[in-house]
Amino acid sequence: MIQRIATGMFALAGFTPAGKPANRQERFCRTNKRASIKQIVNTLGKLNWRNRAYAVFLLCATTVPALPAQTLTTLRNFNGTDGAGPLAGLVQATDGNLYGTASAGGANGNNGTVFKITPSGKLTRLYSFCAQSGCLDGAGPNAGLVQATKGEYYGSGDFYGTTYGGGVNGNGTIFRITPSGTLTTLYRFCSQSGCLDGANPYDAGLVQAASGDFYGTTYNGGANENNGTVFKITPSGALTTLYSFCAQSGCTDGAGPNAGLVQATNGDLYGTARFSGANGFFSGTVFKITPSGTLTTLYSFCSQSGCTDGQSPEAGLVQAANGDLYGTTVLGGANGWGTVFEITPSGTLTTLYSFCSQSGCTDGELPQSGLVQATNGEFYGTTFFGGPNGFGTTFKITPSGRLTTLYSFCSQGVYPDCTDGDLPFAGLVQDTNGNFYGTAAGGGANGYGTVFSLSVGLGPFVETRPTSGEVGKVIEILGQGLTGATSVSFNGTAASFTVVSATEIATTVPPGATIGKVQVVTPSGTLSSNVFFLVVP
Repeated sequence: MIQRIATGMFALAGFTPAGKPANRQERFCRTNKRASIKQIVNTLGKLNWRNRAYAVFLLCATTVPALPAQTLTTLRNFNGTDGAGPLAGLVQATDGNLYGTASAGGANGNNGTVFKITPSGKLTRLYSFCAQSGCLDGAGPNAGLVQATKGEYYGSGDFYGTTYGGGVNGNGTIFRITPSGTLTTLYRFCSQSGCLDGANPYDAGLVQAASGDFYGTTYNGGANENNGTVFKITPSGALTTLYSFCAQSGCTDGAGPNAGLVQATNGDLYGTARFSGANGFFSGTVFKITPSGTLTTLYSFCSQSGCTDGQSPEAGLVQAANGDLYGTTVLGGANGWGTVFEITPSGTLTTLYSFCSQSGCTDGELPQSGLVQATNGEFYGTTFFGGPNGFGTTFKITPSGRLTTLYSFCSQGVYPDCTDGDLPFAGLVQDTNGNFYGTAAGGGANGYGTVFSLSVGLGPFVETRPTSGEVGKVIEILGQGLTGATSVSFNGTAASFTVVSATEIATTVPPGATIGKVQVVTPSGTLSSNVFFLVVP
């Protein structure tokens, strides 16, 4: 089966795998002029992690020199039983651990897992999907988790997520799981006739809005010929379909949303659709949608000749400190292999960087994931392919568009035995210890993928959840070494607080607080929040 997929992709590219000289195969995988592989990208995007990794191996099984060791540390090598092929990023929880999903592996027929891992690398499998007959509990968790905020919301402190498959007829689920691993299926997609409620949330996790409800997208289903939806779901599991894509003639509003949403400081939600828009099926869009479901298309990619403004956004957006949104496209740009862009909340887009700008694509190509803005104001991310070794990179980029490649995967070993991991599908998260954490879908000591940390010399900080609220609202503060804290302030205004643990403080927004950094005075020094806290009326 997998070999047939790979053979088909070779045919798309105009190559015949059998008997093809090695040097031509290497040129196929490393040259900058690979227009035909754009069709392969769309095929790869439909495969599960194992098929994708094997197909890449058949396409690009070449020997390349390794780079010197970087500041990347492999924390965990998946072994199959604890998970395999992680496609999602991690989330730091209030207990100081990181939680995530693996799209495959586990105890029940390779259907994926939920796990927690300490910052030092001790991993615990919390749940294996398809534990119920017919996989009614879900299968294939491609997306990451979100931890519900504490306070007035039901299920506070638990994690919420989605599965691409399982549930009713394999159309995916929404679930809640406790930090100890008790899973509750909240909703099974395609519960309505014709899947009007949506189907198959692909890489789309959930975002908890200021209201306490969760919002997300489905890749399929909806009222308009299976082109996907935006939905809202309460913490207890009541789902409302807010929008069905392709509601406009020619699908100018987009189709196939691949990623989750972000709630901006103005209260609206922003996201991307991988397909359609005003410029053809393979263009894609950026949109905003109100919490009640009014959608506005902000930008259609391929608005410039040759799609130099980008094409096919597969990842979600991040709102930066300047109020603009930043993201990536997997294709397009000046070289055809993806972009980093900035877009204002009103829809003015600027292409900041085109990947494969360096010879041999040593700067990376095909960014499948979104960005994170770090405490130094710069953005950090990954590319699925490219880099000096060809199997993905981590990078940083300034708000003005200056990109630096930080690490090239497969620097240890030779593909497919890349002991440091390969093919990072997911983005990074900055832990409050200052380091970044992420996953690689392949490679590692067992070939099932890895969890890694990346140190770039940034110091510790605190994080507030949420990052905005009215006076009196309960706020969680995450950090390190919080035991013995003597002061919490919101932009200089003192707040009452309770130290819950070494990694968590509970506080409330004090009267007189204004927009600015939250600071915590600990025995080891003063820690500032990574972003401004917005005090709302």
